[in-house]
Amino acid sequence: MNMIEIIEKKKLGNALTAEEIDFFVAGAATGSVPDYQLAALLMAIRLNGMNREETKLLTLAMTHSGDVVNLDAIPGIPVDKHSTGGVGDTTTLVLAPLVAACGVPVAKMSGRGLGHTGGTLDKLESIDGFSVSLTEEVFLKQVQSIGLAVIGQTANLAPADKTLYALRDVTSTVDSLPLIASSIVSKKLASGAKGIVLDVKTGAGALMHTTEDSIALAQSMVRIGCDAGRNMVALVTDMGEPLGSHVGNALEVKEAIDVLAGRTGGPLLTVALELGARMLVLGGAAKDVPEGKAKMEAALHSGAGLAKLKEMIVAQGGNPACCDDVSALPQAAVILPCPALESGYIASMDTVGLGNTAQAMGAGRRTKEDVIDPAVGFVMQVRIGDKVAAGEPLATVHAKNDASAREAIAAIQRCIHMSKEAVPPCKLIHAFVSSESVERL
Repeated sequence: MNMIEIIEKKKLGNALTAEEIDFFVAGAATGSVPDYQLAALLMAIRLNGMNREETKLLTLAMTHSGDVVNLDAIPGIPVDKHSTGGVGDTTTLVLAPLVAACGVPVAKMSGRGLGHTGGTLDKLESIDGFSVSLTEEVFLKQVQSIGLAVIGQTANLAPADKTLYALRDVTSTVDSLPLIASSIVSKKLASGAKGIVLDVKTGAGALMHTTEDSIALAQSMVRIGCDAGRNMVALVTDMGEPLGSHVGNALEVKEAIDVLAGRTGGPLLTVALELGARMLVLGGAAKDVPEGKAKMEAALHSGAGLAKLKEMIVAQGGNPACCDDVSALPQAAVILPCPALESGYIASMDTVGLGNTAQAMGAGRRTKEDVIDPAVGFVMQVRIGDKVAAGEPLATVHAKNDASAREAIAAIQRCIHMSKEAVPPCKLIHAFVSSESVERL
């Protein structure tokens, strides 16, 4: 097999064979194909695309380039949820305990935050003692025992994707639908879940900024997953503003606990219930979405969801005291209000900018080596469409020192755009995508 011939073939817009795709994916995983040739092929794919069969073959090749977790020992139908990334997106910490409390096992491998989006693992590690590093054997036993585990991805999960993703980031080939879809779905397939619900974000803070592009991405991923023999569906949800009000690791854990304890609701709960209901349908515990939502709400109101979160925290070495008293979570040294500079209506938000503000405070990483400060971040007091007066708080900043707080306040003020005219609130859920259809909601 000749890599130059493969590059030439895709450069001319022709479809690659399974053997050709397997060859360059194996080369990416092992390092036997040099980066400059992989980069050339990625650009050819970005410019000329891949058909449905090629995209499926690329996904499967990346899935099998490393470890594939076998969940057959777990009774029932193990399910998972994956978000394409956002700000204040704490749905996993709300829906995973609720779904498990409804009797459907959740075996989840999550990632860390990098860039403007937060990472579930970083959030969980703000709980004292919580470990996300479990062996596959312990992971499986925990799901068998309590129906729930959230851990980090194994080091050898889809190694080809790690190489290709790093190259895409520096060669301006990130915005390729087949490359995005194969990257996400290969990791989900390698993680072993039988039923997978995708949360595909759309809007200013999302990978895809328009609803149509987000639906196209969702369709591509769902088709790949179903072609690979998994039961996969997707919701397209809004990321024109932070989903939850809390942004930052311990703060987002606090909001999830407040939701599970029944102290708060809002868009975070709404989206979590929609996603979780579909997980129950895929897991065979509900015949349809209304029944799934009713079961999720029952687990919420009975306290079973919060009890399941406590159970997972204990099983993974953490201190569950935070579930009863959220002040047991890390606390910031400086807490200051971020006032509105003028009166008017919240017209729009620079969601990426808000995520970057939290990152600059220490809630996220610029590089993989950066150390997270679990206590810092901010709590949004407004959403798009809200009317505010000058001096009223847009957010409350939780910072490590006064200088960091002042910088964050100025940044948040720049990220929130005002209008003198009334503005409608954002639509939370735009579409449901299955292998057969797109239902606009």
